[in-house]
Amino acid sequence: MDLLLFFEYFGALVIGLILGLIGGGGSILTVPLLVYLLGYNPVVATAYSLFVVGSSSVVGVIQKHQKQQVDFKTGLLFCFPSFLAVYASRRFLVPNIPDVIFSTSSFSITKDMLIMVFFALVMLFAAISMIKNRKDTQTEFVPQPYYKTFIQGLVIGTVTGLIGAGGGFLYVPALVLWSGLSMKKAVGTSLVIIAINSLIGFLGDMQTLVIDWKFLITFSLVTIAGILLGGYFSKYVSNKKLKKSFGWFVLIMAVYIIIKEFAK
Repeated sequence: MDLLLFFEYFGALVIGLILGLIGGGGSILTVPLLVYLLGYNPVVATAYSLFVVGSSSVVGVIQKHQKQQVDFKTGLLFCFPSFLAVYASRRFLVPNIPDVIFSTSSFSITKDMLIMVFFALVMLFAAISMIKNRKDTQTEFVPQPYYKTFIQGLVIGTVTGLIGAGGGFLYVPALVLWSGLSMKKAVGTSLVIIAINSLIGFLGDMQTLVIDWKFLITFSLVTIAGILLGGYFSKYVSNKKLKKSFGWFVLIMAVYIIIKEFAK
């Protein structure tokens, strides 16, 4: 039990450190940590991940706002359709997915398996996003009708709700391409969306799950401590190299999850 407690705190600290060092990505490790190391089922793990992601993103917003890298107006406009989708997916969609989706005499696809494989596929996209070299250049921006932004927010919010991760790798390019923000301001603004979406999505889970508040608050506080520590050390390390290295790690983790789920 003591060893498990050590891994719990160490994992939370590492997630926070990654978030603090590279400004995103660490939250995508929360679900695999909760499922494979601490033994939570994927539905509970994705719910807890939303709370951890939401609370840590609030800290991130404060840090970015101090650097004047947050556009609150754009963030709030974009997050409206997103948090509707996150809440609806956690309150109604996830609880109503059948426990066994497909079954034959030798193979079956369960609800837990579906969530983890979908999560792994999203991890693959996130890994590719972190590995690719990006320049902080202002692309030509043409405003789009809000109904398109609304639909895009619904889609991204649904994905966020299903996997329990922040989705920063989806929101950042969306804010650059659809709202005309610079890359740095898009990163800070995405944290506003992620914080609101995640915490509202977690409200949906509070109505369907029994929450272990002692564990969840402790885990979140250790993660936030890691963010503050990572933010301090980030000035001494190369952000780009760290992000690319972490991207490769996420890629390996995604492949591992897919293999593990299909090998059951």
